Amino acid sequence: MARSNRHIERHLVARIGWLRAAVLGANDGIVSTASLIVGVAAASPDRHAILVAGVAALLAGALSMAAGEYVSVSSQADTERADLARERRELRDDPAMELEELTQIYVGRGLDAKLAREVATEMMARDPLAAHARDELGISEALTARPVQAALASAASFVAGSAAPLAVALLAPSRLIVPAVFAASLLYLAILGAVGARAGGASAPRAILRVTFWGALAMAVTAAVGSLFGVSAG
Repeated sequence: MARSNRHIERHLVARIGWLRAAVLGANDGIVSTASLIVGVAAASPDRHAILVAGVAALLAGALSMAAGEYVSVSSQADTERADLARERRELRDDPAMELEELTQIYVGRGLDAKLAREVATEMMARDPLAAHARDELGISEALTARPVQAALASAASFVAGSAAPLAVALLAPSRLIVPAVFAASLLYLAILGAVGARAGGASAPRAILRVTFWGALAMAVTAAVGSLFGVSAG
């Protein structure tokens, strides 16, 4: 049986569309919900109020993340479509100029003029719009904006992130909600940082330090504010 010698590479950049949205959503879910829970718990030990605040943060945050991500990525997609439409018109109206433009791009990347012209001619003969989209505009299949995918990834990951500190607040004794949520959230953030770094091929220690530092700072500030208002109310 003949064996295929085709070499298939899977690059990490292909994950960038959903990975960024997922990591951002989960991180925001943990930090915002945990911070709100810690702030409310520091102000008042009423478990019902704490859980209501946590659930409200989960629902509002997930919807806000999905809407924000969809609008943001849709704007990027609109810009890409406008650029492609303009490029399509230029290819139709002045293909010679577009060939020269592509040639100069390849010359700028290190090819001599003759070879650059041959490569540009070949690329224009196959798929001129794809060639200009990739080499002139920097638009590729891997990096194309996908609004729905980004919105769903953000919302789902936000819910998953928010559920973690909310579960701890539900299970921990009332007097231990603040330290329990604080410690558990830092653990969740560290795990998220490590997973995100591994998926993206980045340094895990740096990612862990980054997310835990900002998470700890956010929770500490809201805890201080909650304690201040709780003391004032008392």
